[in-house]
Amino acid sequence: MKITLNNRVESFDKEQMTVAQIMDAKSFRFRMLVVRLNDNIVKKDKYGETMVKDGDDLKIIHLVSGG
Repeated sequence: MKITLNNRVESFDKEQMTVAQIMDAKSFRFRMLVVRLNDNIVKKDKYGETMVKDGDDLKIIHLVSGG
């Protein structure tokens, strides 16, 4: 499948994957993340069941705090 991940086209061997599988494949292991799939917020407890398919637009944004 081909998706847009953080404004870049990415290809994966599977036809669809969960948000959690994509995060694992891309080594996104940050604690504070905002995930949007096709402009809809995905809650953390839904990462393992929310499916991403060909043509989807996925944004995984790492929040950084500082002082």
